[in-house]
Amino acid sequence: MFTGIIEELGEIVTVERTGDSARLRLRGAVVTEDAGHGDSIAVNGACLTVVETGEGEFTADVMAETLHRSNLALLGPGDRVNLERPTPVGGRLGGHIVQGHVDGTATVLGRTPGDHWESVTFSLPEALSRYVVEKGSITVDGVSLTVVEAAEDRFSVGLIPTTLDLTTLGFRQPGDMVNLEVDVLAKYVERLLAHQERTPDRVSIR
Repeated sequence: MFTGIIEELGEIVTVERTGDSARLRLRGAVVTEDAGHGDSIAVNGACLTVVETGEGEFTADVMAETLHRSNLALLGPGDRVNLERPTPVGGRLGGHIVQGHVDGTATVLGRTPGDHWESVTFSLPEALSRYVVEKGSITVDGVSLTVVEAAEDRFSVGLIPTTLDLTTLGFRQPGDMVNLEVDVLAKYVERLLAHQERTPDRVSIR
C-alpha cells in the first residue's frame, strides 16, 4: 500500500520494449536505499516490482495492461517520474490509501496560478466520474490530492509549493497525460451496495 506522498523525482534511464511489454531502468537514490529484488515502488502511481538495483538505479518490468492503462507507455530516457516506496506497517498514512493500481488516464486542461499555489484542472473519464467528489481524495501521477471541484467530465485540485517543487505536477502542461487512481473505498462501497440490491437480506422466521 502507498499513501500518495512522493519521496523523490526520479528519472528514466532506459526503456527496452519487448513486444507488448517493456523494461524500465530508473534512477532514484532515495527509493533504492533499501530496495531489493521483488520489492514494490510506485512510478507515477503505478506499482512496479523491482527486478534489480544498483548505484541508485533500479529496473522494473511493465506488462501490457499497465502500458495500456497508464502514461508509462509514453516515457523515454530523461523523463522525470514520481517515485514512492510502500508504507510500512505502522507507518504514517500521510495522504490516503493508494493501491498503486492505475484506473485510467486524464489530460491537463489548464493551470491557474495563485500567489503561492496553483489550481490545475484535469479531464475526467466518464467511467471514473462517479467516484470523484468535491473534497474527496484522488491520486494523480501517484500524488495524493484533494478534489476542489468535481464535474461530470473534469475536476480541479490545488497544488501547494511543495507539490509544485517536488513532483511532476509542477511542470505538467495542458495536453499532458496523467495517471488517475480513484479512492478504492468508493469502489468497495459501490460494489457492496450493488450486491445488496441484487440479494436483499431475507428474514427467516422459525
